[in-house]
Parts: sequence; C-alpha cells; structure tokens
Amino acid sequence: MHRRGFLAASLATVLASPRALAQMKMDDMSNMPGMDHAGHDMGAMGQGPVALPQNQPLRELPLLANEAAGPGLLKARLTAESATARFAADRDTPILAYNGISPGPLIETQEGDRVEITFSNRIEGEPSTIHWHGMPVPADQDGNPMDPVAAGADRVYAFELPEGSAGSYWYHPHPHGRTAEQVYRGLAGAFLVKAKAKADPIPAAYGDTTLFLTDLRLAADGSMPENTMTDMMNGRVGDHVLVNGQKNPRLAVAMGTKRRLRLYNATNARFLRLAFVNAAMTLIGSDGGLIEAPVAADEILLSPAERVELVVAFDKPGTAILTTLDYDRGWMGPGRPEDKGLALLTADVSDTQAEPMPPLPERLRPIARFGQPTVSRRLVFTEIMAMKPTGMEMGFLINGMAFDMGRVDIVARAGDTELWEIVNQADMDHPFHLHGTQFQLIERERDGKVSKPPYLAWKDTVNVARGETVRLVTRQERPGTRMYHCHILEHEQLGMMGVVDVQA
Repeated sequence: MHRRGFLAASLATVLASPRALAQMKMDDMSNMPGMDHAGHDMGAMGQGPVALPQNQPLRELPLLANEAAGPGLLKARLTAESATARFAADRDTPILAYNGISPGPLIETQEGDRVEITFSNRIEGEPSTIHWHGMPVPADQDGNPMDPVAAGADRVYAFELPEGSAGSYWYHPHPHGRTAEQVYRGLAGAFLVKAKAKADPIPAAYGDTTLFLTDLRLAADGSMPENTMTDMMNGRVGDHVLVNGQKNPRLAVAMGTKRRLRLYNATNARFLRLAFVNAAMTLIGSDGGLIEAPVAADEILLSPAERVELVVAFDKPGTAILTTLDYDRGWMGPGRPEDKGLALLTADVSDTQAEPMPPLPERLRPIARFGQPTVSRRLVFTEIMAMKPTGMEMGFLINGMAFDMGRVDIVARAGDTELWEIVNQADMDHPFHLHGTQFQLIERERDGKVSKPPYLAWKDTVNVARGETVRLVTRQERPGTRMYHCHILEHEQLGMMGVVDVQA
C-alpha cells in the first residue's frame, strides 16, 4: 500500500497481537504536543525551536580513560546517569549521559586489544545495557535486550578485538522498550578500533577526526519533550543537528589540506543526505572499516546508525560547508521536516598553503567476498495502524509479526553463509541492522530494476527504501542470541525487531 493509501486506511484491521502494538489513549492524544506540528514541540511551546549558539571551534570528543598500565588492554568504566547540559546559552537541559557527558567519551583501541569495561547503570528506575554496535563481540557481551542491567547494578563487558576489525563503531543502550528514549536523551558514543600503525594505509598527515552526529529537540524551558504520536509513527527528528554536541562548529584548515573524517549518524531517525560545498569528498570506508579502493563522492546518504569514512580535500580558500540535501524517506502525516540546507560543519580554509600532503593510495585493503550462500532468508517489512475504541494502535512488523522477546524467529548455524533478502513493503524507508557480524551488500531491486553496489564494503546497517528489496550475504561466526531490527529506534520499539539463535 502506498503512503496516501495507508493514511486513508488508518482504520484498517490490526493483524498483530495487541501486546505487540503501541497504544495511545484518545484522551492522551488530544493533549499531545506536536500532533499538528510534525512531531516537534512547537505546539507545546507556542514558538519556534530554541536557538543554539553556533560557530564555536570544533571540539574533539574526550577519550575514555584507560586504567590499564600496559599496552594491549583497555580497562575502563562507563556510568549511565542523569546529568545536566547547556545547549542553549541561558538554560540547562536535563539529559542522560555516559560519565557525565553527551556524546559519551570516545573509546579508542587497536586491533588485537582486549577490552574490559565496567558498566554502571545509575538511571533511576530503568534497566539499560550497552550494545557495541557493529563490533565482533561474543553474544553474551552484545548488550541485547534479553540481558538487561538493572537500575543501580553493575556488570563487566569483556571481549577481544580480532585482527582485521579496524573500523568506526559506536555504543548505545538497547533495553527493551526504553532504547529510543535513552538514546535521544544523550546515551551514545563513538568506539574507534584502529589498525596497527604500519597496517593503516591512510597517511597520518590527514589526521583522524570523528564527527558524531546527533539531533536535539528542546522545549522553551530547555527540557527535552517526550515523544509524540508523530514521533512514534515516523521516528523522532529533532530541531537541531549537532556535531560532537555542537551546532555548526567551525574547523580551521590551510588551503591544500586533506582531512580524514569519520561521520556517525547517531540520531534516532534522521536521514542525512550530505554534501561538502567548496571541498571534494573521497569515500574510503563504511561501517566495518576501509573499502577496497577510494571512490570519489559528490554526496553520501547516511541513514540512522550508518557510518562513513571520508578524505576531504580543502583546495579552495574561503568556507567549505558540510550541508544537508533534501531526501524524501517517506513521512506519515503532515509537517514533514525540512532537512535541506542545514549547515552541520563550517571549515575556514585560509589562503596559506599547507605543507604538501602525501597522496591517497589507489588500493586500501582487500575484502574477501563471501562464497556461495547455502541458506536463503526473506524478511518483509510492513506497518499497521488502526483506531480502536480505546485509542490508536500502531505497529511495525517483520514477516507479519512484532517483536517478542520470548520467541526465536530464525535458527542459524555458526559458519554458514546466508543470503538475506530484505523486502520493504512499508510506506517509509527502514535502515536494517544485524547484530554480531558485518555483511556484504549484493544488490538492490526497485520497480523491477536491479542495481549492483558501486563498491564492496563491510556493513552492519543498510537503508532499505520503501518499495525496495535489498539482498545481502552474511555469516555469523559465533553462537548465541543476536538481534536484527530497523534502526529507527521508535520502530524497533513498536515491533520491527527479531531474534536469531546462532547455534554451534
């Protein structure tokens, strides 16, 4: 069903069990902010979005302190707790934070290191976890919803990072029913696994800069409004896109500089179609690390949870701006947010010529293709919405079912190569994420037309546009329970998630 038809048929029969759906009471809905304002808080505020300071120098994310004395071990602590931030110049905002800051500390390790992180959940009255998004960790260390850390409790996450795992990963909560709220309130951070120095083909002169993209919505008093019905339908989209917690920060560079940038889309639901005005982008990496060879790029699309590595050449004096382009990912109801023309980062390129930069290698690393799949699977995304006497019910389903923590949806065998076909019959794009491994995109099909990816890459998240089928090949190497889900976090909570039991 197309989007218009879906909205017109919002009284359609509900096909899933009531416990799998989010229900909003009619009396509550009439009082919810944002029902006529695209899910934003302007209805409650009576004014436009709160202004944030801009044009401050780009700040680096602070490193997580390592308590280990010697090399090869990261021993550290992460505490999730209530904190206060000052996004607007004249008011405080209550947030959730890791070690008192949001985004959380940058975790930096090397291939081959052992990681031991003590997690303390100090969120009052709520369980939490830490999910190590995209990382090759054992299933019992993955922070999935079946392994919660109770409020006031601690646990140690321990794992080793294998050779070849260098990449741009991240960490965030994954408790059942509270993931979306804990993330938009501030719990997310970057986890960077670096290659050993001699194994990294990217010249050190390019630097290595993390750009962690989040979005933010503030009420007039500086607080973060709760999700509205529109947020639940479309996923929460804030009023401001932040880079390392800042609105449109500035970066000073000399003309001729090349910079290695790692971009993370850590928003709940915002799709970012990006371009660099007055600077040239070269794609060098994706979710799971470097690709085989550099690829020139005029623009990139980052759906929620995706990452990309770029080399940006600042060859023209003046300003170079990382900006957003329009992208229609599908929107239910009125008031689709205007994402075109947002300035995310401004680089001030001086007239002074930089020291000569070494060239980018023509080859970055080999990527072995998976062999012939021995198992095929098909996942179909759909959505449902219906009015009932007690309120509105909605759900986002995979193969007609909403998530049930007590149900195993797929039984797989460790070491088997599998073909997964993800079919989006819903009315908006859904970014698909698979825990525990990286996969390779094989092809996309839409309106009968099949297209191959322009380069081979390791991925753990891929956008599946509405009306599109994405085919990927994957292999789980470690036994245990894994999740797969839409990474629009509100959709995950409304049912678009499943469980795969990987058996030895």
